[in-house]
Amino acid sequence: MKIAIFSAKPYDKRFFDAALEARSSSSPSNIELVYHDFALGEDTVFLAQGAEAVCVFVNDAVSAPVVEALAREGVKAILLRCAGFNNVALDVAEQRGLLVANVPSYSPEAVAEFAVALIQTINRNTHRAYNRVREGNFALDGLLGRTLHGKTVGIIGTGKIGVATGRILKGFGCRVLAHDPYPSPAFADVGEYRTLDELLPQCDIVSLHCPLTGSTRHIINETTLAKMKPGAILVNTSRGALLDTRAVIKVLKTKHLGGLALDVYEAEGSLFYDDHSGEIIQDDVLMRLTTFHNVIVCGHQAFFTEEALKEIADCTLRNLEQFAETGTCANSLTDAAKKKNKGLLPVRNV
Repeated sequence: MKIAIFSAKPYDKRFFDAALEARSSSSPSNIELVYHDFALGEDTVFLAQGAEAVCVFVNDAVSAPVVEALAREGVKAILLRCAGFNNVALDVAEQRGLLVANVPSYSPEAVAEFAVALIQTINRNTHRAYNRVREGNFALDGLLGRTLHGKTVGIIGTGKIGVATGRILKGFGCRVLAHDPYPSPAFADVGEYRTLDELLPQCDIVSLHCPLTGSTRHIINETTLAKMKPGAILVNTSRGALLDTRAVIKVLKTKHLGGLALDVYEAEGSLFYDDHSGEIIQDDVLMRLTTFHNVIVCGHQAFFTEEALKEIADCTLRNLEQFAETGTCANSLTDAAKKKNKGLLPVRNV
């Protein structure tokens, strides 16, 4: 089977090649990997010609027209090398008989640890201290932080990543609250559930770990920001559109929000994962964010560990092999979507 891998970076090639080589060493593999270093979209979908499957990442645009074009090209499967699937037209894929499968869990601890690293950085101003010391400035004024022990943390979304984040922060001595319409039994020994309106005013830190759906888009907006505790820190390592970025900027300017740490951004598609250091970035909203001393923006790297990349490659190839053998796979989202439409199973990101 030929699989066209879009948005392929050197590290993707390294780990996919290693995963395929490991399979070939035990038994001959009939999988052929073809790499494209640009994203899948309406202008590039023709490059899937001759492939039985495509592999895409978070910023590939697998819209309804793209899914239709893939079906016409003879593609049978869309394999996501991530957990989130908001960028795929699942309903059209279902109608055209295409399998859509994801990697539901790849080292959730990797994202959780990065979220906590962002919290520590913004809270203790280590990013500012690093830059100061490089210029010979060892003054402590302006670097005052707060002790995490005894603080209240709110986790919005208690899939595996949210639970892992809660466990780490509980280890710091934090009180952990959470909001999720689908409570997880795994969170029982971590903290307590609250409604969003109850959670926001109590929390010194709020960390987002929910999928991007119609109900969670801009879950942090002008109204919910006003309910947050003055001086609270907001962290997002999930999906950029969970935040209304313009509303967040307004609140930062009033100093109601004490700090913001982002690993994702609402309009990241045209920027993230590429080097734009020699260009003038035209995104005025993103550039305004970078002017605040209490804001950190990273380039969607929370997942970026050796363990996670290995599991992503292995799981993606397992999905393909299962599909080749049975016509479906354990991580099929189109099957899950069909059950959701019948009211049997809520589709959610872990």
